Amino acid sequence: MNKKNFSEKRKHRRMPVISNLIEPVNLFYKTQDGKETSLVAILADLSASGMRMISFLGAPMAEHFSISLQLPGMEKMEIAARMAWVKQKENVYTVGIEFTDMKPQYAAMISAMADDFNDCDTRILLRLPEVCVATCKAYRICNKIQKDETLFDD
Repeated sequence: MNKKNFSEKRKHRRMPVISNLIEPVNLFYKTQDGKETSLVAILADLSASGMRMISFLGAPMAEHFSISLQLPGMEKMEIAARMAWVKQKENVYTVGIEFTDMKPQYAAMISAMADDFNDCDTRILLRLPEVCVATCKAYRICNKIQKDETLFDD
């Protein structure tokens, strides 16, 4: 069997966020004829440099667009983005989005959340006795069975 050497192309760690999001992602963009439109999608995973989302209404019909994203406990983020790829299976579209312009504090917060989420996964795999930590920045989107709600005030 011929295996190709696939190197990781992502710049930032990512985290799955398909559940526990209060609001869907809204993509705002202009069509080729200049008409402003929007598309609602479900956020599947997120990093400081992009995201993957799922849509049942199609994919954005524009190469560049803006995203209005609000994660629990964070202010609404307006992010400029571009379409990286689209995969379609029947009426389900999986869309890869690359962020092209984001405030540095948003990128830092998303990176910290992804780091903490992945560190937690490592503690789970190592079967450490204390998986959940009070300093976790991803706790608002965490739905792991190991989550200790008593560590968090809100």
